[in-house]
Amino acid sequence: MNLTPYLDDLEQRICPQTEEDVCRQWLDFWEGEHSVSTPFTATRVPAAPPAVEWPPYTVNAALDDFDQMALQQLSVVSSLLSETAGWVLNVRANYGTGLLPSLFGAEMFIMDPALNTLPTSRFLPGGATTIRRLLDVGGPDLHNGYGDRCLQMGSFYKQIFAGYPKISKYIHIYHPDLQGPLDVCDLLWGSDLFVELVDQPDLVKAFLQLITETYIRFLREWDRMVDTPASSAYAPHWGLWHRGHIMLRNDSAMNLSPDMVAEFSVPYDQQLLTEFGGGAMHYCGRGDHFIHHLAHLQGLFAINLSQPHLNDMELIFRHTIDRGIKLLNLRHEWGAPVNPLTSGRPNLGHIHSQKPPPLTEKC
Repeated sequence: MNLTPYLDDLEQRICPQTEEDVCRQWLDFWEGEHSVSTPFTATRVPAAPPAVEWPPYTVNAALDDFDQMALQQLSVVSSLLSETAGWVLNVRANYGTGLLPSLFGAEMFIMDPALNTLPTSRFLPGGATTIRRLLDVGGPDLHNGYGDRCLQMGSFYKQIFAGYPKISKYIHIYHPDLQGPLDVCDLLWGSDLFVELVDQPDLVKAFLQLITETYIRFLREWDRMVDTPASSAYAPHWGLWHRGHIMLRNDSAMNLSPDMVAEFSVPYDQQLLTEFGGGAMHYCGRGDHFIHHLAHLQGLFAINLSQPHLNDMELIFRHTIDRGIKLLNLRHEWGAPVNPLTSGRPNLGHIHSQKPPPLTEKC
């Protein structure tokens, strides 16, 4: 596929003044310059409509074709340029939640093409016996499974962006979906994990440590491939702009007690936040029972929760915005009793909320 017409189109439509202004709005939010009375909503001056017709794409085709992956991600950028919402222009190597598990040998589960959604991975057969074997082997080759194509996709972005100064500067390449240590452990071990947390906690912790070390190795290699600025204090993710470098995922934590989260998640999340200069954390489902543990993570600057209606939001607020931890992309349409978007509850300048971006495959 010839990507030149689409890259030319984006280069013509990107306005440096607009992108600098979007960045300034986000930085003002992070530096405490935003109003404390209303949620922060970034805005942009929409660009001219595309001069070319962007073709449709499928997620499955993009998994095996760098051109299709670039087209998929850049078409989202094209849509963002036409929006009035101030989402940051960004792309990623979009291979789904099974990326890091695939390094350990997990088989990928490709969805039916009609669903047009990202794959996941199957858990490894053999339970604790397999986990012990992986520990004996040590850290996996970073080029196993989807690792190689993900890293090569990062290099491909750098290659095709070369020669386009505005694209190179204003379309950010953000890190792939590496989940978080507990999530990866869950994906690899399967539901037996929740028994082994009680029966063999030391084995689980040893495996979580190996996953954490593998995460660090892979993200360091990714940063090298895409030439991530080591000195950057902020990073893009899902069109957001957050302080720190990583966006951790902690979906599996909703299945655990607060004490188990403190024992089996927090220490490994803390290692990653410390290693990469802090960041943000996403979780799905209910997290109000463990939010107090997250609030004490050093370098956790923001939370993104996708289902606020499942949480006691006043409890969430007390352990996030009241402590200076920002809430990113808090949705307008949720129906909790205490909603600072509608009730007047003070947001202290720490809540971002606006219409969701036209992004593909968030998690």
